Amino acid sequence: MRYIRLKSGLQHDQVLNRLFYNPEIMELHLEEQHLYQPDLIVRTIQFLKAKGVRVYLHHPTTFQGKHLDIVSPFQQMRDHYDWSCKLLASICRMEDVNCVIHCHYKALDTHDYLNAANRALMRGRIEEILRICDKSFLWEDTTAGIFSAQNPYLLDEIVGPLQLPLTIDLSHSFISLNGDNKRLKEHLDAFHQYANYFHVVDSSGRRHDSLPLGEGKMDWKMVKPYLRDRDFIFEIDLRASNYIDCSPMIESAVYFEKI
Repeated sequence: MRYIRLKSGLQHDQVLNRLFYNPEIMELHLEEQHLYQPDLIVRTIQFLKAKGVRVYLHHPTTFQGKHLDIVSPFQQMRDHYDWSCKLLASICRMEDVNCVIHCHYKALDTHDYLNAANRALMRGRIEEILRICDKSFLWEDTTAGIFSAQNPYLLDEIVGPLQLPLTIDLSHSFISLNGDNKRLKEHLDAFHQYANYFHVVDSSGRRHDSLPLGEGKMDWKMVKPYLRDRDFIFEIDLRASNYIDCSPMIESAVYFEKI
């Protein structure tokens, strides 16, 4: 079967479940505690590479239980963001892998994309991270705020000038655009040249629902041509099995191949 491209945590049971399906690609979703176990990250990467799997990392989403934010007003979080980027950049360089990274998750006041000062602040912080490492990180869009498809200035003020390599999460973009497939196509036309990697997942377009392909409202016949020459994974909600059983991702791969 083609397109066996899966997401996993570092937990042993999750990794073994994914390996049963002989994946081409695995993205390892890191948690904050894994940053204090860099040898575990490296060993897992090397274990998967030895089995012929292409590996991507995903920067942890939280710090001390709160969503990470590159422009957080709390210095401790900003310091942690920078430190974690330095650590993961060193692992990426050593193992020749890439890491997916978010600027922010929730759309806070400082993420108001109509505020030019907010946009400039976020661009400045991204530039600081690029000085740490401009090669290893793939910047993922979110569902609302400055680093989302909602922001009409994102391409001209941030992505284009900085030549940012992107991860486009198709469900995030779709939700940002209120579930409008025509606007999603326009977004992909504009940003595709910067997209090195995709998260492939369906959505109703109303909320962050992470649906298997075919269960949402996304036009996959329209989307599929944008993915033909790019790496991607299926990022489907696996909470029902405590993230152990990846069969919804496999079913999405079957659906995708038939499109």
